[in-house]
Amino acid sequence: MILQHENSPYKRIALVTGANQGIGLQVAKELVANGVTVLIGSRNFEKGQSAAQEIGQGAVPIHLDVTDRVSITVAADRIRSEFGRLDLLINNAAISRAENNDVAAEDYAAMYSASTVSINEVRGIWETNVFGVLSVYQAMVPLLRHSLDARIVNVTSAVGSLSLNSDPSFPFRNMYNPAYAGSKSALNSITLSMMIEHEGDGIKVNLVSPEYTKTHLTNHQGTESVQDGCREIVRVALLGPDGPTGTFTRWENAIIPW
Repeated sequence: MILQHENSPYKRIALVTGANQGIGLQVAKELVANGVTVLIGSRNFEKGQSAAQEIGQGAVPIHLDVTDRVSITVAADRIRSEFGRLDLLINNAAISRAENNDVAAEDYAAMYSASTVSINEVRGIWETNVFGVLSVYQAMVPLLRHSLDARIVNVTSAVGSLSLNSDPSFPFRNMYNPAYAGSKSALNSITLSMMIEHEGDGIKVNLVSPEYTKTHLTNHQGTESVQDGCREIVRVALLGPDGPTGTFTRWENAIIPW
């Protein structure tokens, strides 16, 4: 059941995970500017509140730790109670480091190689980037099924592309490792399974890479601004019900090989 008056305009409800900073915050700002009500998913509720206040009307803070099943369940229950549905799920929350938060980009490849990376580090990264996304997805699918225009956008990275990394000329090939890059490969695989699951049922699923962006995730060592990094996410998120599903793209609508 869609909880809205039949004569009222259809205002989309979006949940953005990790929306209190970086790309998630910028995506939330731009979606609100486009008339979307955005739930600011944040592991730290106070930071989520601050982000929502910064954005203004149309932004609603919601406590959501993607590594905590209880937090996810409570968030889903709140959305169901207050809104009755979810139209747009943007799985943005991610980490590149679980323990070594001060590793410089030039040292990352050596410290995170398959032979040297800490297993605990890999587990910590995958807990957020892989299992967190799947857990949030499973909790929110029932709410998406109540939408007239449901879409899931999973934020990944081109460094997770197996096709690109199998090419010796790929410039970021030496950064491929079981930790962050490997987690994005796993996320891509999970996203493909979502795409297959929702073929024909009206829920659209898209995979997007913001490219190498200057955020906390990259220790602000990226080459793209936050504004540029979020462009493709926002473009895809705002696609209407006739927009495509099953895509893996970077700005602007450039296809990334799996």
